[in-house]
Amino acid sequence: MAPLSPRRPDVPAWLAEAVLYQVYPQSFADSDGDGIGDLPGLLGRLDHLAELGVSAVWLSPCFSSEFGDAGYDVADYLSIAPRYGTNADLAALVEAAGTRGIRVLLDLVPGHTSHRHPWFQQAAHDPDDDRYIWSDRITAPVHEWIPNQGRRGGFYRANFYPIQPALNFGYARPHPAEPWRSPVDAPGPRANRAALREIMAHWFALGVAGFRVDMAASLVKDDPGQLETAKLWGELRSWLDREHPDKVLIAEWGDPARSVPAGLHADFLLHFNGRGLRSLWDNGTGSQGSWAHGEPCYFDQGGGGSPAEFLSAWQAADTAIDGRGLVALPTANHDFSRLACGPRTREQLACAFAFLLTWPSLPVIYYGDEIGMRYVPGLPEREGSQFGTEARQGSRTPMQWDDTPGAGFSTADPGAFYLPLDPAADRPSVAAQRVDPDSPLSHVKRLIRLRRDTPELGTGHGVTVVADGYPFAYLRGTTHLVVVNPRREPAELALPQLTPAAEPLLAHGVTATADGVRAAGFSYGIFRL
Repeated sequence: MAPLSPRRPDVPAWLAEAVLYQVYPQSFADSDGDGIGDLPGLLGRLDHLAELGVSAVWLSPCFSSEFGDAGYDVADYLSIAPRYGTNADLAALVEAAGTRGIRVLLDLVPGHTSHRHPWFQQAAHDPDDDRYIWSDRITAPVHEWIPNQGRRGGFYRANFYPIQPALNFGYARPHPAEPWRSPVDAPGPRANRAALREIMAHWFALGVAGFRVDMAASLVKDDPGQLETAKLWGELRSWLDREHPDKVLIAEWGDPARSVPAGLHADFLLHFNGRGLRSLWDNGTGSQGSWAHGEPCYFDQGGGGSPAEFLSAWQAADTAIDGRGLVALPTANHDFSRLACGPRTREQLACAFAFLLTWPSLPVIYYGDEIGMRYVPGLPEREGSQFGTEARQGSRTPMQWDDTPGAGFSTADPGAFYLPLDPAADRPSVAAQRVDPDSPLSHVKRLIRLRRDTPELGTGHGVTVVADGYPFAYLRGTTHLVVVNPRREPAELALPQLTPAAEPLLAHGVTATADGVRAAGFSYGIFRL
C-alpha cells in the first residue's frame, strides 16, 4: 500500500495531537450517593485521566432531559441536567480539567429535541411555528409521524423515539403537494441554524473545547448524498473558524470522506455504517443489530479475520479528506460492544491498544476499556438502551474504580445503581491494575506516553503497510515499525530490509531479528529503525 496521511491535518494543533476519552456520565462516578454518576464525581476522578495521559474528554449528553433516551432527548440546551449538577459544576470541571492539560467536549444533539422542550411546547399549539416538521396527515415514512396532542393538531415527524420531534432544517427536495417539506432557507430552518450557533457559543463561553455532534448527517431531510446537510456544516465551520478558531466539531456521521470535506474537524468510523470498524473489533457477540455481518474480525484470537476492509475504508477516507481533518477510531462507545466482549479477554487488549495508539487517526478510548471492562450481557433496559435487537446497556455499566462491593462508583446500595455492576468475580479495577505493570491499564499508559513523545506515531506522519495478515506490520513515517499479532498463535514475518538495526521502544512479545520479527500470541512491538 502506498503511504497514507503524509500531511498534518488542518485542525487545531491540540486536536491533531489528542487522545480522546469518552465518559458516559451517569455511569462514571457518583459524588452524592444517589447511584447515578455526576459532574462533581467526574471532577474527583480527573487524576485518573491525567495519569492515563488523555488530553480531551467527551461527555455523552448531560443537558436537561427527561431521559427517555439517556439524554438524547434534550429539554434545554443551555442547562446541565440536575441529576448531573449545575452549569457552575460544568465550569468547575472545565477549569479543573484544564489545569491537568485536559479539554472538555460536550455532546450536541442538533437533529431533534425532547417533546418537553419549550420550543416544541410552543409549536404544538401554534400553526405558524415551523421549528419542527408538521403535517395534517400521516405520510411516508409512516412510523415517523406522531399524533400531536396540542391545539395545533396534525402530526409531527420524529427521529428515533416518539418523544424526539425532529427539528426542521428543511428538505433538499421541496414539493408543493407536500407543504411540510420546507426549503432549507425557510424561516424555521434558518432559526434552527441560528440556534445551533447560540448553543455552541453559550458553552464555549464556559470553556468547552467543542462538541461531538450526534447524527450529524441527518439534519436536512430527503437529502441525496447529504449535499444540503454538508452545506449547513460548511457554514457552521466558517463561523467557527472566524469566531472560535480553537474549537472543534467531531461528527457522528460515520463517513469521514463526506463529513470532513463538508467542514467537520473529524468523524468516526462507526459500527452501523460500513464494515471498516466492525472488521477490526466486532466478534459477533454483545450488542448486535441489523448491521452485524457474522464474519471474523481481525482482532480475533482464532486469527480468522483480516485488516483489509479497515484498510480499504481508511484509504478511501484519507484520500477524500486530503489533510483537512481526522478520522476518529474508537475502542467502543455507548452504542457498540466493548473491546472485552464474548471470547475476547483482557489479555488480548494490549495489542488492540497498540494498534489504536500508533495509527494516524484520532484515538478514542471508551471509559473502562483501558482496564478491560467487559460487555455485560443480560442487563435490564434503561432509558432507551434496548434499541431493537441492540442491547446497548451492556456497554454502559458503572466504572470499576476499586474492588469494594460498589466498585468505588457510588456509596449507594448497588441495587440503586444506574445499571448493575459487572457481577464477575474477576472484574477488573483501576486500583488493582494501577500496581500491575502488565495490566491493560499499564500498557495503555505506556502507549499513550510513547505516542505523545514520538511525533512519528501521531496524525502528522504517514503510514505504509508492509504486511496485512498475522502479524499486521506498518511503518510510521520512515523511522518507526509497528507490529501487532492479535491471534493466539505466534507469527513470523521476514523483513530483512528493515529489522537488522531495529531498536525496541515498546515490545510485548515481539522480537526483531536480522531477518524479520517473531511475534508471540496477543503481542505487539514498536521499533525505531
